[in-house]
Order: sequence, then C-alpha cells, then structure tokens
Amino acid sequence: MATPDMEVRHSHEDGVCRITLDRPEALNALAPGHRDRVVGLLDEASADPEVRAVVLTGTGRAFCAGADLRGGTAGGARRTGDVARVLRLGAQRLIGAVLDCEKPVLAAVNGTAAGLGAHLALACDLVLAAESARFVEVFVRRGLVPDGGGAYLLPRLVGPHRAKELMFLGDALSAADAERLGLVNRVVPDGELEGAAADWAGRLAAGPTRALALTKQLVNASWDSDRAGAFAAEAAAQEINLTTEDAAEGLAAFAERRSPVFRGR
Repeated sequence: MATPDMEVRHSHEDGVCRITLDRPEALNALAPGHRDRVVGLLDEASADPEVRAVVLTGTGRAFCAGADLRGGTAGGARRTGDVARVLRLGAQRLIGAVLDCEKPVLAAVNGTAAGLGAHLALACDLVLAAESARFVEVFVRRGLVPDGGGAYLLPRLVGPHRAKELMFLGDALSAADAERLGLVNRVVPDGELEGAAADWAGRLAAGPTRALALTKQLVNASWDSDRAGAFAAEAAAQEINLTTEDAAEGLAAFAERRSPVFRGR
C-alpha cells in the first residue's frame, strides 16, 4: 500500500526543493497524511540554508483536487465534535506553511486545482499554470463553507465581488481567465510548464535569499497593516537585510559594475 512518503515526492537539486503530489488516480487529493507530509517538507525547506526556492506541483490531470474526503477527514471531524480544531491543524496549517515559508514558493499548476487545492496554489508566491489548468471553488457544490484560507486569500487577490462570484457560483475558471484576474502570473503550453517552472525556480534560487524572505514577509503583512505599520516594517526589514552577505555583495557588484553572485547568506 502506498504511503504519504511515496505519494508526496520531493527532491533537492541546485538549491531548489521540488515537492510533487503523486496520486494521479485520486487527482492528487490530500488525505491528512499527505497534507502533513507537505507541511513537514515546507517547514524543512524553510529552515534548510541549502534550499533557496521551492516548487510545488502535481502529476497527471490535476494539481490537487482538494481534501480527500474519502480519507475520513470529514467523518473524523464529526466524531470529535471539534471542526474548528480539525481545520486549524489541517487545511489552515497547510496554507500557513506556504505563506510562512522563508523561501519563495512557486506553484506549477499542471491541471485542476479545486477547493483546498486551489487555495494551496493561490497561497504560493508565484503561480505558473498550464493552458489546461483550471481553478474551482468547489465548496458551494458540496454545501460547504470555503476553508483553507480561501475567504482570506481570494478577496485580497481579486477583490470581494469577484471572490464572491467564484465562491457563490462554483464555476470552473480557466487558466487564461485566472491570469486575467491576476490569480496566475503566467500561462504556458502544457508541455512547457516543467521547463518554465525550472527556469523561474533557478532564478529564485540564485537570488538574495534573505532579501526575498523579508520581501515576502513585507508583502504578506501589507494585506493587514496600515501605512504607518507597513513603513515601520519596511524600515526594520531593510535594517536587517543590510547585515547580510548578499546585500554587501549586491552593493559591491553595483559599485564594480559587475553581476552579483548571491549565496543565500
């Protein structure tokens, strides 16, 4: 029998950690063990100085079809009588692991991203999508409230009216329409997705890792801060970043009119 370790594969090469959901027969739906495996890998990547970028993708026809309800998640929640705890330690913890990862996380959406799978992609820092990809807020079709941070992420990405349209109607959104709405950075032909993701991940891995982490932190925090708070956070981040080796290298390279060589320190 396949285990979460077998069905959530990962590799580490040239500073890039690649996490691949590999349950094509289940459209890469996440049972609790798979979800916890992804969280663990993201936490490890965040703390590992040798990892400088993360790619999250799937195999087969789907990126991720959401939570695997057949795995007992919903039943377990009803039996415990504590749905909030199950969500906090499950779907919300997964999305938080992406948002809080200190390395840039790139989603390479190879097919359907539905429910929690859509939110997993949208929580990533950059999103590449194959032309055949589609995004579905499937919760309303099941009579459910969106979870996995959807009601937090979507309004901030597309505004409240568009978010409500997607969540109220549950229509599938094509990759092209997702790009038009700003949910996707770029759409590429299906056969070019892996190469495009490798190119972007390589560029991220060659960048000033600590500066990218602080930039990610600033942008994510800006969603919930006023101007004074955002400006104070920016000043503090700049103060911290100027103590890094990469900042010194970047400034020296500028003065010497050469390309910088960042080492993630």
